[in-house]
Amino acid sequence: MKQFIIYSLLLFAVVAFGQEKDKALPKANDEFAEKKFANAEADYRISQSNNPKKAIASYNLGNSIYRQNQIGEAQFSFSRAIKNATIRPEKHQAFHNLGNTYMKEKNYSAAVEAYKNALRNDPADEESRYNFALAKKMLKDNPPKKDDKKDKKDKKDKKDKKDKQDKKDKKDDKKDKKDDKGEKDKDKKDQNGKDQKDPNKGQDGKPKPEKAGISKQRLQNLLDAVNNEEKKIQDRVNANKVKGKPVQTDKDW
Repeated sequence: MKQFIIYSLLLFAVVAFGQEKDKALPKANDEFAEKKFANAEADYRISQSNNPKKAIASYNLGNSIYRQNQIGEAQFSFSRAIKNATIRPEKHQAFHNLGNTYMKEKNYSAAVEAYKNALRNDPADEESRYNFALAKKMLKDNPPKKDDKKDKKDKKDKKDKKDKQDKKDKKDDKKDKKDDKGEKDKDKKDQNGKDQKDPNKGQDGKPKPEKAGISKQRLQNLLDAVNNEEKKIQDRVNANKVKGKPVQTDKDW
């Protein structure tokens, strides 16, 4: 309870300065003091629209919104107050209360940075120093967890990217294989075209002239004729041998 009181304390501080020539601002401050936070918010918005460059309306608007437990909107208003602040006290108070919103969300790392900036603008403020130390302790005891959704998304993105690359690689491999097959088929076709040329045709595709020579039948006829001639000669030789042989008689010499 003490911790909550400490880091919420400045929500009640500095809601009254800068009221000159702005009738909506003092009315909103009175409503805030009476804990009519919704009415105060409406008048602070009027004040902010009349003085968009002043930090006070945004700062007090952030306080009234915070009191209605609208933490995100309160952060926006305090951040706007920081942007428009021209003096250190304004920056200090806006940073301090911005740190309170982060503590409410248990965003301790952001709270540490906010309180650190508050101390840069007012190093002597004990409340900011206490809250800064408290935020650091809470951060140490509660280190930020990994965002499971983000982690899953990152994994999914990596997987999708890998699948896409694998698909592309497969497509490229398929194309390369197709090209290689086409080249091989072409080479094979060319080779087959060369190997299977008609032996009776020349390189220009025209029929080759027949070689001069004797057909088998004609050669056989010649051989037969030679054989017949040799037989005739042999028969004549044999006949002459018989003719020249002495004739035997019965006379006894």
